[in-house]
Amino acid sequence: MLFDPQQYNIPDIAGEPFIDPGEISGLLEENHNPSPERMREIIGKSMSRQRLNLSETAALLGAGSDQRKMVLNAAQKLKREVYGKRIVLFAPLYIGNDCTNSCKYCTFRVTNKLAVRRTLARGEIIREVESLEDMGHKRLILVYGEHPAYDAEYIADTVRTTYSVKKGNGEIRRVNINAAPMSVEGFETIKKAGIGTYQIFQETYDPESYAEYHPAGRKRDYAWRLTALDRAMKAGIDDVGLGALLGLYHWQFEVMGLVRHTNHLEACFGVGPHTISFPRIKEAMGAVSGAFPVSDEDFIYAIAVLRLAVPYAGLILTAREDGEVRDAAIRYGVSQIDGGTKLEIGSYSSGSSETSGSGQFAINDNRTLSEIINRLIDEDYIPSFCTACYRKGRTGEHFMEFSTRGFIKRFCTPNALLTLAEYLEDYAAADNEKSRGWDVITCSVEKLEEDFCNKSELEKRLKMIRQGSRDFYF
Repeated sequence: MLFDPQQYNIPDIAGEPFIDPGEISGLLEENHNPSPERMREIIGKSMSRQRLNLSETAALLGAGSDQRKMVLNAAQKLKREVYGKRIVLFAPLYIGNDCTNSCKYCTFRVTNKLAVRRTLARGEIIREVESLEDMGHKRLILVYGEHPAYDAEYIADTVRTTYSVKKGNGEIRRVNINAAPMSVEGFETIKKAGIGTYQIFQETYDPESYAEYHPAGRKRDYAWRLTALDRAMKAGIDDVGLGALLGLYHWQFEVMGLVRHTNHLEACFGVGPHTISFPRIKEAMGAVSGAFPVSDEDFIYAIAVLRLAVPYAGLILTAREDGEVRDAAIRYGVSQIDGGTKLEIGSYSSGSSETSGSGQFAINDNRTLSEIINRLIDEDYIPSFCTACYRKGRTGEHFMEFSTRGFIKRFCTPNALLTLAEYLEDYAAADNEKSRGWDVITCSVEKLEEDFCNKSELEKRLKMIRQGSRDFYF
């Protein structure tokens, strides 16, 4: 059944927040140090690809050190069962950093006099996209400060501009956006532009901490931001991403908030988030640090809990984290990462690696896209630039159905191999990278079972890619 937003009666303005801090804190306390029997029961439920409820998630978060090993092992296994070996690659493109908010942790905040304000003109956007295509990227997320200049019409225009850029065999096939909350009408406007995922982070789900970190600006309205995805859903955008900035409050509370938000979307719309993000707060120019730092060990464990709690969701980890942390996170749940990332506005086309003051935070994984692809291959993963689900209509409820049943990797694996083949033919940095990549493709195809996909058709399309054809997908 196609997603029908008209069957829901969600108001255009923010309703009552659905986060109850007392409920979350109480559940965390009640489920501390669960028994081994309960842990096995909860993990068994997750391994059957059922989303966990809040009480079950709280139990995983309250597990002792020995029980954590059970969770990590299960998350690693579940991730492979649902998604296979593929890791999706994308890049962020910052369009502008003008902002009217005063978020204490953000370089973009209006009171930061050190920030260099810049908004890309249309020609500059085109040059940035061409540079990203020259790397081999097919998926972008456009990022905007929260400012009246970046309204729905403006965002829709930049999305259309991005899609229009074609350089050689390069093209951007999926444009996601990270932008301020909008009205239903605003979301309808950007939907018509063909956006992929609409992503917004609540930052912290604790209302008191939220008020402390957001002293001024429209973003101070906790409820307006919390219900943004409701309005997006009502506008017909069934592909959404949510997130929290870990370090502003207790990380266990934030994981519970993410799961509670997931529950809300499923209950109201029958569709959960396509992606969940969980960046850790990092040092930024002229910004404060979080009051609740998260260790590497706890961070990886939080990722494993999220993988078990919401089996169908794609988990995103950006280059805020260094390569070692990202490698570990991929093992335990992360399915999407960025590569070759630059945050200084206009820096993809300029080639500059210097800090100009226009970036939002520091990058800790400075590897090129080519280096990341080679690392993934070394670790027995398949780098993927796939956009097939979006283009085939496998979003929202359809994506959930395929992923929870473990069917999605039947599409993910062949499509990952096809897009990797395109990358190797068009953008491989060296002959050895190309030959190693094709060895991975050949070996992966040989291991596919006949009932897993149309193997003969896959081999045919791979051969056609080597002969110059492009853009095949299942």
